[in-house]
Amino acid sequence: MLAYRHAFHAGNHADVLKHLVLTQVLRHMAQKDKPYTLIDTHAGAGGYSLASPEAQKKGEFEHGILRLWDRSDLPPAVADYVQRVRDFNPEGGLGRYPGSPEIARQLLRPQDALRLFELHPADVRVLAAHHAARPHTEVHHEDGFEGLKAQLPPPSRRAVLLIDPSYELKTDYGKVVAAVRDALKRFAECVIVVWYPQVNRLEAAQLPKRLQSSAQGPKIKGWLHARLTVQPLDAQGFGLAGSGVFVINGPWTLHAALAQSLPWLTEVLGQYRGASHLLEQQAA
Repeated sequence: MLAYRHAFHAGNHADVLKHLVLTQVLRHMAQKDKPYTLIDTHAGAGGYSLASPEAQKKGEFEHGILRLWDRSDLPPAVADYVQRVRDFNPEGGLGRYPGSPEIARQLLRPQDALRLFELHPADVRVLAAHHAARPHTEVHHEDGFEGLKAQLPPPSRRAVLLIDPSYELKTDYGKVVAAVRDALKRFAECVIVVWYPQVNRLEAAQLPKRLQSSAQGPKIKGWLHARLTVQPLDAQGFGLAGSGVFVINGPWTLHAALAQSLPWLTEVLGQYRGASHLLEQQAA
């Protein structure tokens, strides 16, 4: 359960999609003066050195953020995301990659709250060292699936919930669905962002449909599902063919931003001729 370390995968194509969407969601939330709370159920270490042995082992960032780094034709939403990575590298060059907590640090306003959950003891120490001093921030050495229950609804009645476990355990898929349903029961207006891997596993294929079924109710504004496929599915169930992001109660501007960005990302990040993308939504 504690074997997974995101340092091995930091900056890969899945991070590109996830953090592009997160950036757009947080941008939208900041358009209203009223504060909001961002809850990150699986925060990791928060930021990663791309020169570390972990990142260098498979060099996954080389097929992700590195392919975008020197491009001059970035679509606006992609450019905004890449700027988050540049701001995390003030010395110039691509040496570090910001996880979701670091992107949040850049985009949250002083009045906005941040709740970070992480189980890995080494990662949570790094997370606390870099984020615990920020105002309105709590770092919890706790299972995020359980911890988020005490966070909803937030005092401000505005919240973003990011759920992105490793999915190394098959049970994570069911836990994600249960967490989404419980979150919507507690606070139906919550903006929920779920990341999932595209792997050769039945649970992964079924997850978007299960989330669609969960995103129902009079107070729910609809859902959006985006997927980016960069490699063929491995018949043995190994390897990450791509990933998807499922957003409930998301900003109305997100579909247009992804409609422009996903075809471009498919071309730039695709690693085989069958690279593709999917974008679908249902409004309330």
